[in-house]
This record gives sequence, structure tokens and C-alpha cells, in this order.
Amino acid sequence: MGYLVRVLCTILSCLCFYSTYAQLHGQALVDSLVKEVSIQDNDTTKLNLMADISWECMYVNPEMGVDYGQKMVELARTLGIKSEIARGYSSMGHNYRIIGEYQNAIASNEKALKVYREAGNKKGVAAVTCNLGVVYNDKNDHVKGLSYLIEALRLDEEGGYHLYAAKVASNIGGIYWRQSNFDKAIEYSQKALQYCEEQKNMGGVIAITKNLGSIYEGKEDYETALEYFLKDIVLCDTYGDKEGFSRVSLDIGRVYGLKRDYVTALNYYSGAVEVAKEVGSRLTIGLGYLAIGKLFLSIYQDSVGNLAGIRATSGNVEVQQKKYLSGSKRISIPDRRSEQLRQALYYLNLGLDKVKGIDNPKALVECYTQLTLAYKLSGQYKEAYNASQNSYALSDSIFSRENKEKVLKLTLKNEYSRQRLTDSLKVAEDQKIARINLKKQKSYTYAGIAGVLLLGGFSFFVFKERRKSESERKKSDGLLLNILPEAVAEELKANGVTSAKHYDNVTVLFTDFVNFTQASESMNPQALIDELHTCFKKFDEITNKYGIEKIKTIGDAYLAAAGLPTADPEHALHVVSAAKEITDFMSDRLAKLGRERTFEVRVGIHSGSVVAGVVGVKKFAYDIWGDTVNTAARMEQNSEAGKINISQTTYDLVRDKITCEYRGEVEAKGKGVMKMYYVSA
Repeated sequence: MGYLVRVLCTILSCLCFYSTYAQLHGQALVDSLVKEVSIQDNDTTKLNLMADISWECMYVNPEMGVDYGQKMVELARTLGIKSEIARGYSSMGHNYRIIGEYQNAIASNEKALKVYREAGNKKGVAAVTCNLGVVYNDKNDHVKGLSYLIEALRLDEEGGYHLYAAKVASNIGGIYWRQSNFDKAIEYSQKALQYCEEQKNMGGVIAITKNLGSIYEGKEDYETALEYFLKDIVLCDTYGDKEGFSRVSLDIGRVYGLKRDYVTALNYYSGAVEVAKEVGSRLTIGLGYLAIGKLFLSIYQDSVGNLAGIRATSGNVEVQQKKYLSGSKRISIPDRRSEQLRQALYYLNLGLDKVKGIDNPKALVECYTQLTLAYKLSGQYKEAYNASQNSYALSDSIFSRENKEKVLKLTLKNEYSRQRLTDSLKVAEDQKIARINLKKQKSYTYAGIAGVLLLGGFSFFVFKERRKSESERKKSDGLLLNILPEAVAEELKANGVTSAKHYDNVTVLFTDFVNFTQASESMNPQALIDELHTCFKKFDEITNKYGIEKIKTIGDAYLAAAGLPTADPEHALHVVSAAKEITDFMSDRLAKLGRERTFEVRVGIHSGSVVAGVVGVKKFAYDIWGDTVNTAARMEQNSEAGKINISQTTYDLVRDKITCEYRGEVEAKGKGVMKMYYVSA
């Protein structure tokens, strides 16, 4: 009886725990789970908590996820639970894949596969086989990826695991779709749809129906594509998926545009925007405006005099779409081509304004590309040039394999030097043996002299080669360290590539010179550059002192961050302390030189999460992205000369150690009203 009571108590405590923590998300959930593990006595509960931590870490801290997967394996080994050993390895594999460490991901999954096979766990074998397929596909080895996924599908079908079979078949269909093998993509997507319908998995049915529409669109079978998209919009409406509804409305509009039924296309795009406004999806609103702008460009570029025909083929708008359009202002197609072009520019700029506040560089590139064309057609060549420059700059910031290969060449050159040294030593050794043989044929005296000369020559040769190799290595390493943080440079040298990483606890610093334009007008160019160099050199010294990573300078602005690539528990305090030294330095310099020869500085600081990695096509660089960076920039813009403006988030991290003055709520462009603080002098 006592045993049953203890079992019931354990079950109830677990249920209470998961009920309490189910409402948490992201890092907060991970932190709570970690705390719970530390106070748990029940090993089975510990294993389940570790599994949850490792899974959740995939989205916020995959390195930590790997660590907890390993802890799972160790505890499960102690307890002798094979299924949990395999689950731990599988979890490690997931996290390694997110990081981009594909070889480790493969090795971890293969260990999981071995344990599942030994235990006779067919479902586990099928799941890990699928995982291996996904890893190889991410690794761009699509042949191996497909072979594993097809084997996983066979195992799922044999075992009757149709829910998993649907996911695997959909994955296979997606790979064939990206390869433009449309028939195979349709075959596997239809199979996935069949399993989803059988399992009443309506989320899967909605997603795969939409995919089938896109596959037929790629095949240029627009009528069948519309059939699937229209089925999908009915499903989205039935099940209340408004975000899905707005996205598939964009798909339908695009297909009608390809059919040159511009009126119907415009109606669907308008409906997509209205629904996206209801659910507050800024990205979908931006994509909707972008689609409308592109449509007006297509109408403008269509043959002159064809507008009457376009107006006549207005098409039918489904009843689900009509209810969202009934209360909204209809967008009409103007008769004059100049007005069509004006409308294109208007909606493209609306789309750009919405997309700008979101970390989606591809959508931004598309906005600027279309604006370049629209401005060019309207004769606004300066605006067209500016838009094209923005498009190129953003394209340059998207990860490129070329950049990694360029840096890799530096490392390979160093390896080549080392190999040359090895080869040279072998030649020298062969020469030494030949000299020894020659010594037998000469007198003792001459042999002795030859030996001394050989030793001296050999030593000099080795010394010279070593110096040359070391010099080239230092050049290579020095160049890398001038461009990249040490940890990133080491990763590049070790693996040949670097992976983008997500950092949760980072503080970003932005500085800007207030009177830079006026000062630049009164200073000669060389004096201006010299002063900038002096100031930024000092900023570098200060940030180095606090272990802060300089990211880049942008004209007269300076961007740096603490907490990456190496974690820093005092990231906020270090950045604020560095900012105080920077403002003190500039204040002293201003008093000494005057406004005609130097500048006033203002500083903005915000803390949060960022994504960091190596970018660039021509001149690669280590850069950071995310809302935290944008907010830090807003803090700087809302600061004043000689002052440090920090956000509420940063203030909460330093309030016990730094004295600050509350400014109240300040309107920040693109961010709304925000609480801000000045750091006291």
C-alpha cells in the first residue's frame, strides 16, 4: 500500500510540474527545467527532464542541448536503460545538426541507431534513420539523404507508424521538389497527404495541400495548382488558421497573376493583407504589399491596349475570401500606365516599410530589387541607384561559401608551407646519407670537414624553412584575427567553415558622433581621417580592456558587443563601463581640441539575443543581426551628446552596480514607446 502511495505521489508531482512549466517558453523554460533537475531525486524523472532540456535547447542553446544529451547517456548507462541511452544520443544528434556540426550529428545518430537495433526498438530505428537522412540532406549530400529517408519511410510503413510515415514522405517530397523532380515530389507528397488524412492530422493536411499547389505551380500546371491552393484556403478557413489563410491567399494571387488574370490576383492579395492585419503578421502584410507592387509592375509592363482584356477576365473570388474583403477598401487597376507605375512604387515602398523591421534579408532584397526596376521605369535614376545599392549590400550580407573558401585558402597556404618544410627535411636527410656514404671514400680529415659543413648547412636550411613557415603562419593567423574573433578563426581553421550561432545573453553598444557633418566641413580630409582613427583606436583599446568584441565601424558609427563569441556573465556591466570610459575620453578630447577639431559622442546600449556569423561576398566580416541590434541603434538615436542611453532590459542588469537616471517613456522609431535611462556621470 505504501509503495502504491509513493508511485501515485511521483505521478502527481510530475503532472503538476509539467502543468506548471508548460506555459513557459524558450530560455525561461530551459532555466526552469535545469533548476528542477538539480532538486530531483527520482532518476526516471531526471532522465525525462534532461530529454526535455536537450530538446528545448535546440531552439535557444544547442551547445547546452548537446551537453544534456551526453548527461542523459551517462545516467541511462548507469541505470542500464538502453532506450534512454539511444534517446540521449539522438538528442545530441539533433543539437549538433542545428549547430552545423554534421559529422558529430551523424556519429551521434549512428550510436543511437546501434543501441535501438540491439534493443529491438523498431520505432526508434525508423526515427533515427530519418534523422540521418535529414542531416545528410542539410549537409547537401542529397543522394545519401534520400536513401536514408526512403529506408525510414519503408520502416515506418512496415511498422504501421503512419503519423511518422507522413512526415518522412513529406520530407522526401520536399527534396524532390527542390531538385525540380516534380513527378517524384507529387508522388511522395500525395502519399504524405494520404497518411495525414488517415490520421486526421489536419495541420499536416493543410501544409501538404499547400505544398502540392506549389509543386504544380513549379510544373507550370496552373489549373491543378489552383485546385490545391483553393482546397487549402477552405481548410484554413474551416479550422481557423488565419495566418495560413493569408499565406495561401498570396499563393493563389501569384498563380492568377501568372495566368494574367490581374483583377482576381489583386483581390486575393488584398484579402491576404486584410487577414494578416487581423492576426498582426507584419511579415505577411509586407509580403502582401510587395506582391501588389510587383503585380502593378507586371500590368504596367504588359502590352499597351491590353487592359480591357485584363479587366474582362476578373475571375471568381471564393466565398471565404469575400468575407475578408467585404469591409475593406478595394484596390482598383487604373487605366493610365503612369498611374499603374505610381501604384507599383507606392505598394513596394509600403512593403519595404513593413519588411524593414523584421530580420528577413531575402524579403528586403526582393523589395529593393523590385524598387530598382520601378524607379528605373519611372525615370527616377538616383532612387533606382540607391535601391540597387541597398539590394547589393544586403545580398553581400547573406552567407556565402565563397568567403569561407577564401579564408580557407589562407589556412591551406600555411599547411602547404608546413608540408614544404617536411619535404625539405626529407631531402636534407637524403643528402646527409649520401654524404655519409661519400665519407667512406675520402680521407678522415675531409670527411670530418664535410660532416661539419653538412651539419651547418642542414641547420641553416631547417632554420630558414622554419622561419619562413612560421612567418607565413603568423601572417595568416594575424589576418584572420584582424577580421574574425579568435574563437571563430579557430573554428574556421579547424573545420574549413564557420556556422552562424545564436547568443541569448549579449549587450550591444552603438556610438555615433553628433557633430560629425559640421566638423567634416571645417576640417581638411586628412585631419578628419586622422581624428577618426585616433578616436576609434582608443575605442578599440577600451573595448578590448573589457573583453568586448568590436563588430564594425559604419562611417562615424561604432558597433561592439559583449557576450559573444565567448559567454560573459557581466556583459551588460562591461559594456556600460566601457561606454563611460568612451564618453569620458571624448569629453576630455573636446575640452582640449574644441568642436572644430574633434567630435561629441552619443551612446546607445541594449541587451538581448543576437545571431552572429561570417558574412560577405567580396570582403567577408563577422557581423551580428536581430532585434537587439536594431533596438541598440534606436537607443543611440534617442541619446544626447556626451550621454549614454540604455534600455529597460540593460538597466535591469546593471541597476545594482551603476547609477542611472530614468528618462520616462520615449517614442523610438519603429519600436513604439520604450522606457529609457541615462547612465549618470
